[in-house]
This record gives sequence, C-alpha cells and structure tokens, in this order.
Amino acid sequence: MNTYIALLRGINVGGHKKTPMAELRSHLGKLGFENVQTYIQSGNIVLQSKIESKAKIEDLISDSILDHFGFEVPVVVKTHSELLSILDQCPFSKEKKENSYFSLLYKQPDNSSIEEANKISYPNEEIVVTTNCIYFYCSMGYGRAKFNSNLFEKTLKTKFTARNYRTMMKLLELSS
Repeated sequence: MNTYIALLRGINVGGHKKTPMAELRSHLGKLGFENVQTYIQSGNIVLQSKIESKAKIEDLISDSILDHFGFEVPVVVKTHSELLSILDQCPFSKEKKENSYFSLLYKQPDNSSIEEANKISYPNEEIVVTTNCIYFYCSMGYGRAKFNSNLFEKTLKTKFTARNYRTMMKLLELSS
C-alpha cells in the first residue's frame, strides 16, 4: 500500500465547487482508497492506494468528483518524498520560505517556458520557477501580491495549485 498526497484545485473557494470533506473522504473510501485524510477545506488529501500510477490516481479522483459532485477539478498527486523534495529545494532563506507559497505544476513545462517565466517579476515579490514548482514570496503579503496565475499558466502551458508553507508541512506530517 502506497501513501499519496492529492491536491485538488479550486474547491470550496468563494462558495464555488462546494465539496464537503466528510463526503469526499467517504466517496474516496468507496473507490478503494484507504486511510483517507483531508486537511482544511481546500482540497488537501492524504490517502493510501494499491494503485502505483499517480496519473491513474489523478484521473480516478478527478473523474469521480465530476461524476459524484458534478464539476471538474484538476488533481495533482505527489508522494511524501516528492513533496519533501519540493520543499527542500526552495531557493529562499528560512524566514522567506516559511512565508512562501508553493505552486505545484500539473505537468513539466519545457525549458524555454521556464526561462520565459523566470523573467517575469513584480516589485516586492520573488518568483522562482522550476520544472515542478513555482516558488513565490511576497514581502507585502499574499493579499497584496501582483503575482498573476493566468500569466504564469499561459507562459508555462500548464495549470498549478498553490499551497502555503504551513499546509505543505502539515501534509508532510500526515503522509509520514
């Protein structure tokens, strides 16, 4: 049995794509996932599965949410070691890292797209794009950030879902 971390994009945000976590846990259990845990309401799931393909798990969760809840939700699945590696590779100082956001990419962009995205900058913000994550720190706070998700998704030709440091740490704790 393998442990996975599934990150759902855009649920329970501003009253859209309402997904009760208890119902989601129960639903995923009926699909054969075991020890399903959720963390806060924004689509953070730790589960165990005999399925070894993360792509199959992503598709299964995404398709079942569409069937059960009636809307599409992009899903990215990582292992504990992959999430830990993303956190460990953060290029910021410890203080900045603890106040950063980690945008996990759904697919790996090509090198020229990464280079182009790394040229985008905003005052008081630090952005570093890698093959699997956009590391983002804003000295003025996330609510005042100029960071533009649509621009980065268009530049990188992939979607992503962002989590803050505290959520990343909690998911690592739950999946260990």
